[in-house]
Amino acid sequence: MRIMAEPGAGEITARPSAGRVFTSGLRVRLGDVDAGGRCRLDATVRHLQDVARDDSADSALTDPMTWVVRRVMLEVHQAPVFQEWVDIATWCSGHGSRWAERRTSLHGDNGAHIEAATIWIYVDGGTGRPKALNPDFFDIYGPTAVDRRVSARQRLPTSLVEGATVEPWPLRFTDFDVLAHVNNAAQWGPVEEVLNRVDGPREGIRAELEHGPGIEPGDTTELRWTASDGGVDTWLVANGKVASVARVRPI
Repeated sequence: MRIMAEPGAGEITARPSAGRVFTSGLRVRLGDVDAGGRCRLDATVRHLQDVARDDSADSALTDPMTWVVRRVMLEVHQAPVFQEWVDIATWCSGHGSRWAERRTSLHGDNGAHIEAATIWIYVDGGTGRPKALNPDFFDIYGPTAVDRRVSARQRLPTSLVEGATVEPWPLRFTDFDVLAHVNNAAQWGPVEEVLNRVDGPREGIRAELEHGPGIEPGDTTELRWTASDGGVDTWLVANGKVASVARVRPI
């Protein structure tokens, strides 16, 4: 009987009682926070990216760098603040044939609490195309994935909404990473910008972002956004095509 895949990064699953759980920690620094001292969403996603890389490297996984983010879901119950120490635990919570879901839990010593789920696509380092997971992936991460199958399909609407606010979004040199495209954490910058414009909620929220085609140097980009249902929707558009779409709503 065929096992149906669940929507990836669509559910906050429990921490496993057995298997590989990688732990780390960090202190929220000046470059992570807004004017009120709250750790921004883009900084939070950068921390998720870093601990994922640290876990992959520590595990001796084949090709630990050849993974790209497809989708991120954050549940920000209480945002970390400047100088707060945050403990981080991360583990594999599901997989497909060419991707895996990573769960991450963040708890701060001042009460910060964020739960995250991310879909990472495993790609060929030469072509950039998705490739099948290697056997060692299942040796290392299989016990916590427990045969849970997840999908990498997009869940947010990529069609541009009539009446959305449209404005330029100039790319900066610092937006680009070693892969020569706009880093996935940098693509949360527009979400923070819009939340600030509408004085939207920063805690007690579910924030989702899905990546489409990569944004490369020389692309012409613009930001489109709307405010609705107590939150915001944003589209980062490159050369007329949606490069990423995000949604923030109260939990």
